[in-house]
Amino acid sequence: MTKRIAGFPPVCASDARVLILGTMPSVKSLEQAFYYGHPRNAFWPIMADVLNAPLPTTREEKAALITVNGIALWDVCAECVRPGSLDSDIRDVVPNDIPALFAACPRISRVLFNGAAAEKLYRKHIGPLPEGCASRRMPSTSPAYTMPYAQKLSRWRAALEEVLWLNRQG
Repeated sequence: MTKRIAGFPPVCASDARVLILGTMPSVKSLEQAFYYGHPRNAFWPIMADVLNAPLPTTREEKAALITVNGIALWDVCAECVRPGSLDSDIRDVVPNDIPALFAACPRISRVLFNGAAAEKLYRKHIGPLPEGCASRRMPSTSPAYTMPYAQKLSRWRAALEEVLWLNRQG
């Protein structure tokens, strides 16, 4: 029998304007006790490139990189059953209280789903987004999603451009 796994708390500040939602941390991320810990996952390199910052290496640097730029990070699943790291194997989901995060961070106006599975799980377990909040399904940063890095980066950069511009405006 596969054991139940639990994810992490959100990484956010109350002034966040965009929320990036994944599914559930990978086995490697769970071992490292922080988001996107697999060395071939493109998430942190993409964030560093989009935000024109050095590649963060510690949990503190990673959290600071996104929060100072108005980005919140969480997963749809608080708990689930999953043998391995594949999103397609996620079963018996207990969702995170994402509506409470929206209440705590009322400036969030955009949700970026890190891959199709995150969006599907959100729609199934949470429901509609708050009024006035837009969403976009992004290419997964997982190494299992084989789109070339440059294409992933281009799509993530385009999705974050408007939000980053808004952050600079105050």
